[in-house]
Amino acid sequence: MDQTNGTNGIKVATTETQAETGALHKVIIIGSGPAGLTAALYAARAELRPLVIAGITPGGQLMMTTEVENFPGFIQGIMGPDLMNNMIKQVERFGAKILYEIVSAVNFAARPLVVKTESGEYSAQSVILAMGAEANWLGLPGEQRLRGKGVSACATCDGFFFKGKEVAVIGGGDSAMEEANFLTKYANKVTIIHRRGEFKASKIMLERAQANPKIAFVLNSEVADVLGENKVEGLRLKNTASGDVSEMKIDGLFLAIGHHPNTGLLKGQVELDERGYVKVLNNTRTSAEGVFVAGDIGDPRYRQAVTAAGMGCMAALDVEKFLTEK
Repeated sequence: MDQTNGTNGIKVATTETQAETGALHKVIIIGSGPAGLTAALYAARAELRPLVIAGITPGGQLMMTTEVENFPGFIQGIMGPDLMNNMIKQVERFGAKILYEIVSAVNFAARPLVVKTESGEYSAQSVILAMGAEANWLGLPGEQRLRGKGVSACATCDGFFFKGKEVAVIGGGDSAMEEANFLTKYANKVTIIHRRGEFKASKIMLERAQANPKIAFVLNSEVADVLGENKVEGLRLKNTASGDVSEMKIDGLFLAIGHHPNTGLLKGQVELDERGYVKVLNNTRTSAEGVFVAGDIGDPRYRQAVTAAGMGCMAALDVEKFLTEK
């Protein structure tokens, strides 16, 4: 029995999937972004009958993205939600089961491996972790309302849409300098806004940004709000020293204040690095036997849909080999 999710038209498995709580799954995939769904595609075609625990809102960060032009195969680009909905239909075609719930706990010391959700407990011979990572946001009303409408956390993904425009980058580390330099390929002017008077960025990265004639700096200032109704039109800034408030006209805002991986429930279950990302020990294997990783949750460097998808493929192939050897 299925019910339809009214927000995106995706069919949500209910009784049929829940009836499998007592079954031993060959592989459970946690996450439904490009990494998780590509892993599900390969696992399903290998007849492993994967169970994908997708979360309440499937599709990962691309569900909050407008036009995607850097995913191979789409000449005119594709809307982020359309791409993810296509991937969901594709994995269902090959027999993957999708459960739209949130994982509340895991036990990777147990055999078989255990994954818990609100509806029950699921057992598996192997698990692929594909919960992704999220950008750090300022938490401002205008920022959240205009995400995908001029507010972005990925210059590589969205810089192309700001040809000939003026944009701002928030941050003071290497990432901010790198994003700003990249954006000058498209934008006429890039303003780096930093709440302090000094930067955390390395000397070489800071000097590179300072030498770029398209880059300007606004220091000792923080963004109080993002202005605009249907698109970004400007920023309201507050001087951290004087408290003075001013406004700046811009066409786009890029956040470069870091990312955080969605690994909260994995503490004590698999080895994490100092930033909280899953440590990839061998190909896509983790420190827990039978547990594999794919996508941004184990990749603090690239964070692209296509690299996440590639890693999802790798994880599924590694799972297939692991199960065969076992």
